[in-house]
Amino acid sequence: MADKRNNQSEKQFLSGPRSRWSELVFVVKVAGELVRAFRKFHFLGPCITFFGSARFDENHPYYEKTVSLADAISKMGFTILTGGGPGIMEAANRGAFEQGRESIGCNIILPHEQKENPYLHQWVKMNYFFTRKVILIKYSYGFIVMPGGMGTVDELFEALTLIQTGKISSFPIVLFGKEYWKPLNAQLELMAEAGTINKEDLKLLLYTDSEEEVIEHLQKHAVKEFGLRKKRIHFSPRKIFGEN
Repeated sequence: MADKRNNQSEKQFLSGPRSRWSELVFVVKVAGELVRAFRKFHFLGPCITFFGSARFDENHPYYEKTVSLADAISKMGFTILTGGGPGIMEAANRGAFEQGRESIGCNIILPHEQKENPYLHQWVKMNYFFTRKVILIKYSYGFIVMPGGMGTVDELFEALTLIQTGKISSFPIVLFGKEYWKPLNAQLELMAEAGTINKEDLKLLLYTDSEEEVIEHLQKHAVKEFGLRKKRIHFSPRKIFGEN
């Protein structure tokens, strides 16, 4: 019932102007959601975020590849961060979780595909897609984009636009599955030819089918670029702030 009310609340907000009080209440809800997530994830190490379809089960080749890829990336010292749901998200969390490495989720509350997967050490539930994307990007030093649908493409272009416009640093973005992403690559090249994006923007993406190439790319453009180390500074949690 609460989830249904939250979904209805967002629909009402996006329907146009409302009373000043209603708008203020919504802003407070959004702020509270972000603060809860900030406090929950305050002690994370550098993350690599996985995007991808929620509809691939554990027998799908991309699910299996994601498990292996997340395992390899977590060995580098990265925390694996996902949307916390099934499919590719579950596979990425599983790759880290089953090896005893940090696995985190930021789940979205939806009428379907909303339950957090069982391979998470900790997670938060978000009511709004835009707040969820803030969290998935805020803690990440790189993005692995596996084959997926509309939500995956939305998340990809959110990260890509923020990098292109200089709102965040030039973190590496990997599109895994050359054949799947081939039409997108062609569209971006068409956009560059038309002058709607710069040709240099095409270099922001790595298309690959190779796990080794992904690791090498992250090592160069995340670890070395930002001077990351496995050893991190530890802060003491404070209960007054809702920290564990």
